[in-house]
Amino acid sequence: MADRGGVGFESKLCEPEEFVRRAAALARPLVFTNGVFDIVHRGHVTYLAEARALGASLVVALNSDGSVRRLGKGEDRPVNALADRMAVIAALESVSLVTWFDEDTPIARIRECRPDRLVKGGDWALDRIVGAEDVRGWGGTVHAIAFRHQRSTTALLARIRG
Repeated sequence: MADRGGVGFESKLCEPEEFVRRAAALARPLVFTNGVFDIVHRGHVTYLAEARALGASLVVALNSDGSVRRLGKGEDRPVNALADRMAVIAALESVSLVTWFDEDTPIARIRECRPDRLVKGGDWALDRIVGAEDVRGWGGTVHAIAFRHQRSTTALLARIRG
């Protein structure tokens, strides 16, 4: 998966097998979000900074390449491989830990780390956010963060392809 070549931010990369232990060591309240984060843009970094502001630590779980393909975003997606997407997200100051999931949803990672805050973008209705019922069940809260910058990787790729 990821070549950890010794760069500081790469210490934030976490294999799923290490996730329970690594997430347990993070400061609380723990915020969890997930996504593809294929071509990272201003909307992504603003969203992640706002998610982090809801707690002391931010965990980001990325869809594996296979999981992205099953989302139906296009035959050529993701543009960037999982290891590269993870490294870019890990390099962000707002992010504490980055892991991944191969399933269609991140429910296993959510249940493993039991976040205090579960966050998705403003295009998600609270009752449709995967894991919302679980998080509320153990006393956490669920948030949909409104988009401040209307950006879309899909729209950007369409523009590039002209």
